[in-house]
Amino acid sequence: MRSRRGRRAVSVCALAATMAGCSVGPDFHPPKPPEVTRYTNPPPPAETASADVPGGGSQRLVEGRDVPAEWWGLFRCEALDALVRRALSDSPRLVQVQAKLSHAQQDLVARRGATQIPKIDAGLSANRVDVSSGSFENTPQVPVQLFPLSLYAATVRVSYTLDLFGKSRRELEALRATVEYEQFEVEAARLMLAGNVVTTAIEEASLREQVEATGEIISLEARALEIVERLEQIGGVPRLDVVNQRAEIARTRGTLPVLERRLERHRLAVYLGALPGEAELPEIRLADIRLPDELPVSLPSELARRRPDIRAAEALLHEASARVGVATASLYPQITLSGTAGSLTTAIGNLLSGGTGFALLGASLAQPLFHGGQLRAEKRAAVAAYEQAGGAYREVVLEGFRDVADTLSALDADARSLHERAEASSLARSAFEIASKRYDAGGVSLLEKLDAERLMRSASLEQIDAVADRLADSAALFQALGGGWWAEPEDRTVAAQAPPPPAP
Repeated sequence: MRSRRGRRAVSVCALAATMAGCSVGPDFHPPKPPEVTRYTNPPPPAETASADVPGGGSQRLVEGRDVPAEWWGLFRCEALDALVRRALSDSPRLVQVQAKLSHAQQDLVARRGATQIPKIDAGLSANRVDVSSGSFENTPQVPVQLFPLSLYAATVRVSYTLDLFGKSRRELEALRATVEYEQFEVEAARLMLAGNVVTTAIEEASLREQVEATGEIISLEARALEIVERLEQIGGVPRLDVVNQRAEIARTRGTLPVLERRLERHRLAVYLGALPGEAELPEIRLADIRLPDELPVSLPSELARRRPDIRAAEALLHEASARVGVATASLYPQITLSGTAGSLTTAIGNLLSGGTGFALLGASLAQPLFHGGQLRAEKRAAVAAYEQAGGAYREVVLEGFRDVADTLSALDADARSLHERAEASSLARSAFEIASKRYDAGGVSLLEKLDAERLMRSASLEQIDAVADRLADSAALFQALGGGWWAEPEDRTVAAQAPPPPAP
């Protein structure tokens, strides 16, 4: 009998858990992507300018092609590939965002268990009561005595709150949106980290070659200074020429510490999760990094689904929409069903009586009547938060399209700039070769030859900077287009998206 009554209480609450009610508040629909067919007006050229130097090849924009997941591999540099993989494996930044994702997943699992499944609690109590013999009827006229009476109760309580107006469902919807937000934050962090490693490695390679070129220019200017000083001693040049030459070499030497400071590898070490003083980092040259011949360019209509920051903003908008539903449902009644089944057993002295089973079913209703305007104010606040999230989403979309447009413009402009700088470097080299031949023939002085060589080195320095700009532009385009996270291996993507089961 006791087991049937207990099962009846559980069955009633389980049936209540299956009752479907309406969900008040707005139903979320993902925003439609912008209906555009181009990133810039006018569209960028399908192929960039080229220069006859290493890293100066033309690049072709391939519209409609997705960015690969491991986009850094397009630079065809094994050392760079190893740096990115090491950063993705060891960076403490990724540990943080992945832990936040796990936290959000467990919050969802906990709330789902608290709202979708009836609560079942077991209880056991024991009480000792001293009962007077005079409390019993038909008791012989004997002196009043106290009899010890022990009461034992074993109960199982089941309760469930009916989600008639969808408050719990909206809360779960908001938590699922939070999980989605953290998932895209993980992808955005991975994309940002990979991009930072690539651009930092490119910058370091450029700075390393700029330091070398600057050192060569300083050596040439020092030799020129020696010649000018000797000429000044014999009266061949005025004192002003010596002062100007010294000022020139001081100016050039002043740029060297700046380049060397920028070349410090502390930032790259931190990206890789290593201490700056202990990191073992390869020295990559610009010639080791190949310029991608083809640049995949996703369709503008797909950009909003490709960039993780836009998808994260959409998830926040979804969460804000669900919070409006939660605040709206709080204005309506809340019904809770409960059932209790158990057994009572008594013991008098050393005698134990048989147990008595019981079952209780109940329901409670809570209707907000007067909260000083709190609930309606909370709803208005939720609506305002939703409008704010909508504005933030639109801003992120606009910024995403601006990133792509700026990068496409930079690709074209920097390709043309490299073309001109390569031409200037070629002309400066030709001038140096002519000056060298004339010097060998006695037609010009050593000072003129050194000056021609200095101009050639300076032009080469500008060319190095232009090559690095093109490589960095290519990496920036891959980042602006979303980095290909959607093409990640299925096992990693599913592991990031599926909430782990609750611990037993």
